[in-house]
Amino acid sequence: MASAILRQLDTYGPQRCERLDYAQAAAYTRDLVRSQDENFTVVSWLLPKRLRADFRHIYAFCRWADDLGDETGDPGRSLELLDWWRRELDACYAGRPRHPVFVALQPTIRRHDIPRQPFDDLIDAFVQDQQVTRYQNWPQVLDYCTRSADSVGRLVLYVCGYRDAERQRLSDATCTALQLANFWQDVRRDVIERDRVYIPADVASRHGLDIELMVKAINLDHRRERAADCCPAGSAGGIVALRPAYRATIRELVGKTWPLFDTGQGLWPLVAPEVRVDIKLFSSGGESVLRMIERLEYDTLQHRPSLGKVTKTMLILRALWSRWRGR
Repeated sequence: MASAILRQLDTYGPQRCERLDYAQAAAYTRDLVRSQDENFTVVSWLLPKRLRADFRHIYAFCRWADDLGDETGDPGRSLELLDWWRRELDACYAGRPRHPVFVALQPTIRRHDIPRQPFDDLIDAFVQDQQVTRYQNWPQVLDYCTRSADSVGRLVLYVCGYRDAERQRLSDATCTALQLANFWQDVRRDVIERDRVYIPADVASRHGLDIELMVKAINLDHRRERAADCCPAGSAGGIVALRPAYRATIRELVGKTWPLFDTGQGLWPLVAPEVRVDIKLFSSGGESVLRMIERLEYDTLQHRPSLGKVTKTMLILRALWSRWRGR
């Protein structure tokens, strides 16, 4: 089933794009945010009111780019749509926004003097996803994260009024860690839905994990699960045989991810209290995912860790307590 965004291409796509004024476009991004099911409310009510619309507009850009890259099921079609999305970005920076996301986003770009590079970097990451589905080493994975994750953090900093290299460095650490936590959480889903593996081959080989054998085992297990409609995930013999090597691999990768979260905490005292809570909340969410992976003994082949409502509520309450204590 196509995503809600792909279903809108007849109205807001390359062949036809209904024109909206700013008020209508801003309402569109607000409705888009409300319709998405994210780990946390994207535009948290903890944010200062003056920044919420700007964050909604940036989120809408990211959401559209993400779905154009991930939801078509056809890399060729995704590349065409991402090229179109970049042309819409061209029009926005040329002062002629056409798509409702860019009609809403242009005042945000002007108000905060946001350079184009982070937007281009994010599109580049989704283009790379269509062309690269395996990674040979850890530096290649980190390089991908500079575009897929760090660019979003830099957009957040620009909206919050920060442009210096030190805050960007610390933000990059957190955003890369969040992206990596998502990778280790979603290994099975990435293989089944998109034939992508972000586990670097050099780390896997150190623990005796054959990446392509893992991919075959996951797909076989998924087919059996669908055929039986009652077979628990991970019941295929190949999956069971891979577990020791897989768990050792994920253990090392989780160990490589934790120091990035630790480094990113250096950003917290360098941002205003009014935005610090949201930044800490996202970081805490990623750290919670890593702890869940650890509690599962690194077996994310059979169990996908996710934050339940209770965990999310506790994180929000902790963030609120932090804000109150700061006051």
